[in-house]
Amino acid sequence: MKRLFDILVAGSALIILSPVMLAVALCVALVLGRPILFRQVRPGLRGRPFAMVKFRTMSQARDARGELLSDGERLGRLGRFLRASSLDELPELINVLRGEMSLVGPRPLLMQYLDLYTPEQRRRQDVRPGITGWAQVNGRNALGWEEKFALDVWYVDNRNFLLDLKILGLTLARLLRPQGIAAAGEATMPEFLGSGRSGERRER
Repeated sequence: MKRLFDILVAGSALIILSPVMLAVALCVALVLGRPILFRQVRPGLRGRPFAMVKFRTMSQARDARGELLSDGERLGRLGRFLRASSLDELPELINVLRGEMSLVGPRPLLMQYLDLYTPEQRRRQDVRPGITGWAQVNGRNALGWEEKFALDVWYVDNRNFLLDLKILGLTLARLLRPQGIAAAGEATMPEFLGSGRSGERRER
């Protein structure tokens, strides 16, 4: 039932939101240039890798040594707006149709995190990753890694169709009043270095 629901909603949303996606793509092309889409390999169900696709939110600006500038410097006004409104996530509906993601589930993180999870944390990979999830409606990136993973595992243990509908409803409500977009004092979420350790670098 969950898979059928994902297909029906994702397919309908792609059709209904196609004008919005076209407008976002045009803005990204004009402000940030090409590529319009950002693709990155992420772990899916059972840790199997897939290419997650989003609208690009960061420029490729570099310093005199050719190193990428900080996330905050590369994000810019358009990128911040896209992230705050979650419009950058819309192309992930394609991942949902492909069966690589679900509408609801733990957010797909970075491949290198897999080896850093505790056995308990790794259980977040027992379900398809989602566009939104229990952690996203309970603090999003304002949460620490340990809190996020605990919420993800709670979802794995308690998932059902009504809970998914609740999460989708809460997600729509959160979009009207964005919060928890980034960790306090950070442009993005600090890198996960393992339980009990704080990230010093940030995701690209």
